[in-house]
Amino acid sequence: MDTDIFDSIESEVQSYARSFPVVFQKAKGSYLYDEDGQEYLDFLAGAGTLNYGHNNPVLKKVLLDYIENDSIVHGLDMHTVAKRDFLQALEDYVLKPRDMDHVVQFPGPTGTNAVEAALKIARNIKGRENIISFTNGFHGVTLGALSTTGNSHHRGAAGVTMGGVSVMPYDGYLGDAFDTTEYLDKVLLDSSSGVDHPAAVIVETVQGEGGINAASFDWLRNLERVCRKHDMLLILDDIQAGCGRTGTFFSFDNVGIKPDIITLSKSLSGYGLPLAVVLLKPELDQWKPGEHNGTFRGHNLAFATAAKALEHFWSDDTFAKEVQKKGDLITDRFRDIASGYDDHWFYLNGRGMMQGLVCRDGELAEEITKAAFKRKLVIETSGADDQVIKTLCPLTVTEDEINHAMDVLKESVEEVMKDRIKRGDANSVSSLAG
Repeated sequence: MDTDIFDSIESEVQSYARSFPVVFQKAKGSYLYDEDGQEYLDFLAGAGTLNYGHNNPVLKKVLLDYIENDSIVHGLDMHTVAKRDFLQALEDYVLKPRDMDHVVQFPGPTGTNAVEAALKIARNIKGRENIISFTNGFHGVTLGALSTTGNSHHRGAAGVTMGGVSVMPYDGYLGDAFDTTEYLDKVLLDSSSGVDHPAAVIVETVQGEGGINAASFDWLRNLERVCRKHDMLLILDDIQAGCGRTGTFFSFDNVGIKPDIITLSKSLSGYGLPLAVVLLKPELDQWKPGEHNGTFRGHNLAFATAAKALEHFWSDDTFAKEVQKKGDLITDRFRDIASGYDDHWFYLNGRGMMQGLVCRDGELAEEITKAAFKRKLVIETSGADDQVIKTLCPLTVTEDEINHAMDVLKESVEEVMKDRIKRGDANSVSSLAG
C-alpha cells in the first residue's frame, strides 16, 4: 500500500484516512474496495452522503448519458434543462405532496454554505443578530455556521471570538423529565436573562455529529410554538437527517411542524456530487439578486442525478417503508448487542436508519470501531467525546448486509470487553452482565 504521497504533501487536517488507513479504489452499492481488491462493508457512506449507495446504477446511467451528450456541467445560476428538471422533480415528489410552497435557493454546494445563507436571510428579515442554537448541535465549520456548532474541537479552530448566538439545552440535555423549551420560553420572557431577542432558532431533529440525539416530536412541536410566540424563524437543518435517513424524506415529516427555512445537502444529489439548497417560505425570499452567491451554485451534474433520485425513490412511499423496516432491524440488533452488558456500558440513540450505539466513553467506542475495521467494516463515531458508534449505511443496504455488519459489531464488542478484563480493568470485571 503506497501512501507516500499522502504522507508527504497532504495536510495534517485529514481525518477519515486516519481511522481507515487503506487506499480505496472502487465502490459499489454498500461496499468499498481497496487497491488490493479487498472488500469493506461501508456503514459510513460518505458521512451520510450516499443514501442510495455507491455508484447506484440508475443514477450512474443518468450521469453518463448527461456527460456523453455534452450537456451543461457548469452554468453559474443560469437557467438550464438540468436545473429545470430538478426543480420540477422537487416540486412534484417533495413539495406538493406536503403542501409546501417553499421557494428554492441554490447557495454554494455544501451544507455549511446552506446554513450560512439561512442565518444571513433570517437576520436580515428580522433585523436582529442573535440566533438560538442547541447543545451538541453541528451545522458546519465556516464561521457563521460554526458559531451555531457546539463542538469545542471545531470551534477551537476558528481563531476568532464567535458571537451572535445563544446556546440552549437540547431535548434530554437536562434529563428526560425536563422540557427545555420551557426554559427557552422563560429566558425570552425575562428582559434580564441576558439573551437578546433572537431572529431565529436553528435545530436538527436528530443530531448527527452531536451523538445521534433524537428530539421527541412533542419537544419539536413545543419548540415551534415558542418560535411563533416570540416572533422567531424556525430553521430546520436537515442536511444529515434528511433525504430519507430517518424513514421519511424530511426528518420532520411526521412531527406536525412547518419550518420557515430548511437546509438540505448531503444525499440530495443522490450520487455523492456536491449540492445544497435552502428552502424558504415565499415571504422570506427577500434576497436582492446575487446578494448571496458562489461560483458553484449551479452544479448541473448534481441536478441531473438528484432529479432522477427523487423520481426513482420518492414518487411513492415504497422506499420509505423499506427504510423504516431496516431501521427496526438496526434497533433490534443494537438492543441485542447492548443487552449483553449493564446499561451504563451501552445504550441506544437515534431514529430510523440514523442510529447510534452509545458507549461508556470515547476510548471504548474507538477500540470497537478499530476492531470492526479489522473485520472489514467501515463505521465511525460521533458525539462530544466520540462515544457513539453510528450507522450511516446506504439506505439501499440489504437486510443481510445489516445483519452481517451487526454480527461484526457484536464480535468486536465482545473482543474489546474481553480484552478489558484480561488487562485487569476492575470496572469491566464487575460490570459485565451475567
